[in-house]
Amino acid sequence: MEARLQLALLPKDAADARPAILEIRPGTGGDEAALFAADLLRMYQRYAESQGWGWEVLDQQDSDLGGIKDVSVHIKGEGVFSKLKFESGVHRVQRVPETETQGRVHTSAATVAVLPEAEEIDLHIPASDIRIDTMRASGAGGQHVNTTDSAVRITHLPTGIIVTSAQKSQHRNRELAMQVLRARLYEMERARIDDARSADRKAQVGSGDRSERIRTYNFPQGRMTDHRINLTLYALPQIMGGDLGEIVDALIANDQAAKLAEMEG
Repeated sequence: MEARLQLALLPKDAADARPAILEIRPGTGGDEAALFAADLLRMYQRYAESQGWGWEVLDQQDSDLGGIKDVSVHIKGEGVFSKLKFESGVHRVQRVPETETQGRVHTSAATVAVLPEAEEIDLHIPASDIRIDTMRASGAGGQHVNTTDSAVRITHLPTGIIVTSAQKSQHRNRELAMQVLRARLYEMERARIDDARSADRKAQVGSGDRSERIRTYNFPQGRMTDHRINLTLYALPQIMGGDLGEIVDALIANDQAAKLAEMEG
């Protein structure tokens, strides 16, 4: 009872109940990194389906070999951000690429960012702060690229953030791109406040620092290791198939334990 009461008294993240924007980009590793980014996208989509969440691709640039150069997805449902917020960071893969003739294991990486969706009431973006360009959608082809002049690119002049959306409707693209821009600016402001609040202590799990390697997926050994909590699971096929429940629960429990220790300290 006491433990439950302590958990109930923990400070809540105001963004936990919000939908989220998921962004995945290949890091070091060339074509193999782009293929791994596509694998991560499938993993999160299957997890979202298992949770009964809505999944909408906002923008996707495919690579020539079936990988992904860049993708943004809008995910909505119950507790989306609370379960996905610890996924932000560098995900590393160790495996033999299909293009490798010598059978050598390569190490590649992809970055994942999970941003809470910002509502218009959260922050006002003056029209003078943005430049909107329409352009022809481009890419390696596939269902997310079309040949009409409907793609929209929005540049946020004060920060230099650039967001694109390439759905079929230009009006919808403007709406989606603004949604992503608001989420990025909202997350920047959250990070600024968090940094100011915790300047004298180590950044906690979930700070979203993309420069930090958070997880390794080792295919030859069939294991996934989360370096933040030293958790290793020998269930890689299931995890890549979207079975993220155990790791998500462990990260949430670790975050709660850290906050409890802080309260007691």
